[in-house]
Amino acid sequence: MAHLGFLQFLTASGGDWVIYLLVFFSVVAVAVIIERIVVVTRSARYQDSVLTGITERLEMGSKEVLKSLKHDSILYRLTKELIDNAASGTVSLERHLETRLAVERRALEKRTVILGTLGNNAPFVGLLGTVLGVIKAFHDLGASAGQGPEVVMEGISQALIATAVGILVALPCVAAYNYIKKSIKDLLIDADRFGHQLIAVLQGTKRRTEE
Repeated sequence: MAHLGFLQFLTASGGDWVIYLLVFFSVVAVAVIIERIVVVTRSARYQDSVLTGITERLEMGSKEVLKSLKHDSILYRLTKELIDNAASGTVSLERHLETRLAVERRALEKRTVILGTLGNNAPFVGLLGTVLGVIKAFHDLGASAGQGPEVVMEGISQALIATAVGILVALPCVAAYNYIKKSIKDLLIDADRFGHQLIAVLQGTKRRTEE
């Protein structure tokens, strides 16, 4: 019967704790949004500036390209991995490229699962608070017979705040999640294009060396 006692305690709480929980979730979400947008935007801006004149640098050789790249950039790590495996064939280099891009995607998508989870579930958490608030409001109405519907109306109006807060938490999470995922996709598409250009240069250099 312990679980029944817990349920009675939960319904008697009125769901006020749900609003505090959602406020905590919103703080976490804002922190993740700011951190991920800064990381992704910084990487995208640097990559765009580098790729603008990358063709001319590739003609100077892969080692020269590597020297010109920032060590903490996606392009540097990608270039270094391909150069380190330049003796391999084209198929092997393409596999190294795919592996590196997968690793970079995982790093860029770090903590975005929090945004996806909150975006999908915050409205339901708010709805739970509303349901608990409505249950408490009707319980209060039953306990105060003869005092009119005003007793329950105030409780219901307060309970609906939880649903509103849940929606307010979910909306920016969904918008930020979609923006970050789209930015990561564009970032990796450009990196993949550069990787194939670099593979062509490395294979051309290898053929000339063998001749």
